Amino acid sequence: MDVTDDDGIRTVTFDRPEVMNAFTTDTAEELADVLAEADADEHDAVVLTGEGDAFSAGGDVQSMAEREETTEAAYERITATFGRVVEEALSAPVPIVAKVNGDAVGAGLAITAVSDFAYAVDSARFGCAFVRVGLIPDTGGSFLLPRIVGLRTAKRLAFTGEYFGADEAAEMGLVNEVVPDEQLDPAVDDLLDTLQERPTRTIGLAKRAIHENMGKGWREAADYENMVQSQAYDTPEHEEGVAAFLEGRDPEFE
Repeated sequence: MDVTDDDGIRTVTFDRPEVMNAFTTDTAEELADVLAEADADEHDAVVLTGEGDAFSAGGDVQSMAEREETTEAAYERITATFGRVVEEALSAPVPIVAKVNGDAVGAGLAITAVSDFAYAVDSARFGCAFVRVGLIPDTGGSFLLPRIVGLRTAKRLAFTGEYFGADEAAEMGLVNEVVPDEQLDPAVDDLLDTLQERPTRTIGLAKRAIHENMGKGWREAADYENMVQSQAYDTPEHEEGVAAFLEGRDPEFE
């Protein structure tokens, strides 16, 4: 995959267009490593996109056909690769933006779901296609899809593997916005401009609180929220935000 850093924005481009940017375990491991390098001191956001006409067709089926391993070995491999992608994306201290330039299927759909924002071209197709090759949703799919699209819709997608369009993906909350192909870059750039105006460390703390609290009861969640908020109070970003408000000016966040 191709990784570029420009003015605080890290762009990761899946670059296997000949196979619709399908993922092998090696590319999943590489993506996890790149996400792990996200740093609020250096990056305001990480953008994920695909080379060519697809975002990602998911797991590389040819690689699956050639693989011979025990259940135990499969668990270790998945945990160290696609599992790490989920861990690094959800814990990254900066926003992850999926710029879905084409079809997002299987792990491609799951990576769209695990991102903090997703913008898609109107020609993109989506599909939770794991069942078509005898697999369950992974790369966070079984965890995140019910929370994004609802329980019954998640079951329908997972059990049928049906394909659906970008407009339906937006209706179910899988993507934030659907735009014509030529408007994808401007739409994402507008979002990135807004994110760069906001305090990155504060966004990271909010992201951490939201993700950590997804599985907690309300008392535990409230206490965790209080703990993270107390950390936010003790930051230069909070100090600058308050000062700017009182002085009637726009804040200047680092």
